[in-house]
Amino acid sequence: MKVGTAKFSGCSKVYLDTSPIIFSVEKHADYRQLMSSLWQSLKNRQIEVFTSELTLLETLVQPIRQDNQPLISAYETLLTNTDIALLLITLDVLRASADLRAGQNFKTPDAIHAAAAFSANCTYFVTNDGYEFFSQLLG
Repeated sequence: MKVGTAKFSGCSKVYLDTSPIIFSVEKHADYRQLMSSLWQSLKNRQIEVFTSELTLLETLVQPIRQDNQPLISAYETLLTNTDIALLLITLDVLRASADLRAGQNFKTPDAIHAAAAFSANCTYFVTNDGYEFFSQLLG
């Protein structure tokens, strides 16, 4: 599967689910072009990129299991020492997540990501969860 380039309107706020972060750090060939254009847009200050603290948790599980210190460091550096805004999982985000789970039957992690994106007024949500997730998210 080959994926095209990402095109965002100027000054867009883009939320990244965990999978695009994994694709980028682990250099997944099928997503290289798409993610390269996103990172270039961030570098050129054409977009703002957001994710939540949940992404840090989700990205670290496998590297910790495998005791892969370079990969742990790569994720921690990307998520805590770059231009990516790491959103806090606040009580308001958790309440909004519960509303999404109750109303849309989201899985808990998806609900937290969506609520975090809404809390930052993100205009785009990049995920690998498919069309059904997007249609639920957008109502």
